Amino acid sequence: MDLILWRHAQAVDPGPGMDDMARVLTREGERQAGRMADWLNQHLPQDVKVLVSPAVRTRQTVQDLRRHIQLAEDLAPRKGAQALIDAAGWPHADQTVVVVGHQPTLGMVLAHLVGGIPLAQAMPWRVHKAGLWWIRCEHLRHDRPGVVVRAVKSPELM
Repeated sequence: MDLILWRHAQAVDPGPGMDDMARVLTREGERQAGRMADWLNQHLPQDVKVLVSPAVRTRQTVQDLRRHIQLAEDLAPRKGAQALIDAAGWPHADQTVVVVGHQPTLGMVLAHLVGGIPLAQAMPWRVHKAGLWWIRCEHLRHDRPGVVVRAVKSPELM
């Protein structure tokens, strides 16, 4: 199974009384999201499942991705790493899954899946805004599963 963890692009800072779920992308965030979507459009298989947090900024992040998207409440901020892992179907999904979500949840998932740290003890790895990690669960030796990092992308380097 391939799992792509994609953090939303740069969004406006929350103002007093602002609903966090209603935050929108900045102009720079729109550019970041577009660059990452262009790269993904060139590299994703056709049969891909795209799960997106219901927050406005995540939905805007995927607007240039030429794939069908599904809103997933389990990816909303503060839902937690295990909810994300379960929503993605890791490690048994039969297709590539793209998850568009938030920190620190994405970083917790990476610390757990790539770093092998139990969720209860994990410190979140840093994922840059609009950045993504593409990981794969595959059988490496003696039919034992292992996690392979396929790509780490950041919009400032594209």
